[in-house]
Amino acid sequence: MARMFQQPESNVYVIAMLGFKNPIDPHFLKVADEKNGGEVKWVKTKVDLDNHVKIPMVDQHMASPDQFVEDYIANLTNTQISTSIPMWDVHILNLKTCDAESTLVIRVHHSLGDGTSLMSFLISCCRKTSEPDALPSFPAAKKSRPHTGWFWKFWSVLLLAWNTLVDIWMCVATTYFLKDTQTPLKAPSRAVAFTSRRIVRRTFCVDDVILVKNATNTKVNDVVLAITQAGLSRYLNRKYGKGMGDGESWENNLPNSVRLTATLFINLRSSPGIYAIAEMVKKHSQTDWGNKIGYVLYPFKIALKDNPLDYIRDAKATMDRKKATLEAQFRLFMAKVFVRFYPTKLATFPLTTMWFSNVAGPRRKLAFLAIKSPSLLHLYMVNRWRSQFI
Repeated sequence: MARMFQQPESNVYVIAMLGFKNPIDPHFLKVADEKNGGEVKWVKTKVDLDNHVKIPMVDQHMASPDQFVEDYIANLTNTQISTSIPMWDVHILNLKTCDAESTLVIRVHHSLGDGTSLMSFLISCCRKTSEPDALPSFPAAKKSRPHTGWFWKFWSVLLLAWNTLVDIWMCVATTYFLKDTQTPLKAPSRAVAFTSRRIVRRTFCVDDVILVKNATNTKVNDVVLAITQAGLSRYLNRKYGKGMGDGESWENNLPNSVRLTATLFINLRSSPGIYAIAEMVKKHSQTDWGNKIGYVLYPFKIALKDNPLDYIRDAKATMDRKKATLEAQFRLFMAKVFVRFYPTKLATFPLTTMWFSNVAGPRRKLAFLAIKSPSLLHLYMVNRWRSQFI
């Protein structure tokens, strides 16, 4: 999976943005080697901090500091980190925004590790603000209780086998010839896809999400996907309405059938959740460092619904269906096969409209390297070829 993230069409970086309550004091290891027959391996190297730590001069009295931070992060998608040095860099922005007094932007190539690995590393560098010497608590995932009874187990095995066969076929079809509907969300051509990216950041209260989750007996991911589906439906309806010229915002301007799928990344570690970095680097650990992820095709149902809760019901039904399949494990297995026995360029990601990824973060306010942070931590996946990342 790491080598797939280094291909030109999926050359992905993870950008982490941390906001701090205080200005940052600016005074406070491996590279890819392809010499042995083209096989990529990681080797130790010396780190020159001048190549990795950037402190740009910014106007402290600019009119829109929040927009500047978003534009600064977006401009990082236009540049790449040389493979001759460790593929990460840090950008210190001593600029007051509506969320923080200063901002730290960390860019890491996705081949070094996935979101779970990066989040574990960042949280392990933090300490509790109430106890400066204490590590923060790590949000481990809760395992659901399995159903008992031979009939239910037999039915689950049949359902798992059927869903996996169907998803494998869709995997091959979407990767090579089955395309999404051409919508305003999708770049019309490869040339347009390589234009500059824009980072849009929205912050909302997790308590509201948990309230809806408890009321509908669903998961947090179900609610987040439902919010995304509702937002995309309204956005496309507005765009198609403008295209027709006389379409009103309350009218249904959507086409009869819109195929819009997302590549949804899933953590495949045997023990999901966020763990301390010391636990992840242990040998034979169930929470290995690296890209221990697979992905599934998530079909967004683009439609206007009278009852907003219908979006949540659709999202839950789709996610329950995706949980009863080995699609993610199959894709990870095929990625390993392709990069081992075939040219890496043949191992491509599906031709979906967008990529969707999220990872649990800290639960309380933390201090990062002795600097207080108001738990403002955002992770972005960025790539010049993919049209949309959520």
